[in-house]
Amino acid sequence: MPSVRVVTYNVHKCRGLDRRVRPHRIAAVLRETGADIIALQEVVSIEDSAERERDQARFIADEIGFEYRVGENRRLHGGAYGNVVLSRFPIRHVHNYDITWRGREPRGCLRVDVEAGGDAGGLLLHVFNVHLGTAFIERRHQGRRLVSPDILCDESLRGARVVLGDFNEWTHGLASRLLATEFQSVDVRLHLRRARTYPGPLPILHLDHIYFDPTLRLERLTLHKSLTALVASDHLPMVADFRRS
Repeated sequence: MPSVRVVTYNVHKCRGLDRRVRPHRIAAVLRETGADIIALQEVVSIEDSAERERDQARFIADEIGFEYRVGENRRLHGGAYGNVVLSRFPIRHVHNYDITWRGREPRGCLRVDVEAGGDAGGLLLHVFNVHLGTAFIERRHQGRRLVSPDILCDESLRGARVVLGDFNEWTHGLASRLLATEFQSVDVRLHLRRARTYPGPLPILHLDHIYFDPTLRLERLTLHKSLTALVASDHLPMVADFRRS
């Protein structure tokens, strides 16, 4: 089976390091990556706006010609704010799980089931797009919630699982340890020149992570560092190529 290219990218509401909100730059960066499946975090989608770019999820999807699904975690500026999955392949199922910890900002895990058909050989992927909280205790709760039978360990799942996103965890905390017991983890030290991914121009932390089932084989991992990507968001796209083991 040919490889499937998966990308995780926190787009920071499409606000770049120049403080300008430019969804078209995000779309341009995503085209550069050559992705098949994309997990975005911090997307604002104002559906009833007369300006196309204010519905960021739809605008980006239209620009790159992908299907998309929105996982709304809260309302912001009158629109949906949360995670988005875009796919070159058909989307078969979607569910947004509430992983909010009491008193903290609403957070979600967006599951999108993708049928990577055609050249990919009919591979079913369960893609879980995650954006964890910034507080230590909050992430401990969210890690336990993720590995529960209600989400990642649901016995009804029949395809390969990929869990990716902004985990806000730069140390080996409980969420990382729990996920590592269930999945293989992308070890950025084996693929990148440095083990830090954030912020893009001068990384000092490792916030973006990818976990995957052993039925998949990671072939290549890169951080996409084009000139546009270096200004479009404070994160860089993490790009992973998978094949079936």
